[in-house]
Amino acid sequence: MRLRPIDLVDVFVYLVVLGVFSELFPRVISETFLLALLTAVLLKVVLELVLVVKKRVVARIRAAPTPVGRVVNALSLVLVMAGSKFLVLELTALAFGDFVQLGGFFSVTALILTLMLARAGMRYLLARTDQEVAG
Repeated sequence: MRLRPIDLVDVFVYLVVLGVFSELFPRVISETFLLALLTAVLLKVVLELVLVVKKRVVARIRAAPTPVGRVVNALSLVLVMAGSKFLVLELTALAFGDFVQLGGFFSVTALILTLMLARAGMRYLLARTDQEVAG
């Protein structure tokens, strides 16, 4: 995987969102700025992998020739989406121990949803800026 400028932007957006969450929610803890930065990088890697898996499962849902196949693949999509939250929690605990805590399932779900919305918003703004410069 090649590092692109947008990946760096994503990490900075994740860092800001993580900082806001650690300020607003007492169960979200990052002891230092460096740990928050490393957590943002970890979140970037995990969420990119989850997006790849999600896209493959969605393609399998669309390509399924039978309704049963679609239901089975839809259930696997639900498992991937829920499992990704537990994966983030476990990898964070494994990598950083008690120095970084993302709360429980619901707080990490809110965090990830906010990360994805912030990421989409930033990419939208950057695309608009590129169009204005080109146009």
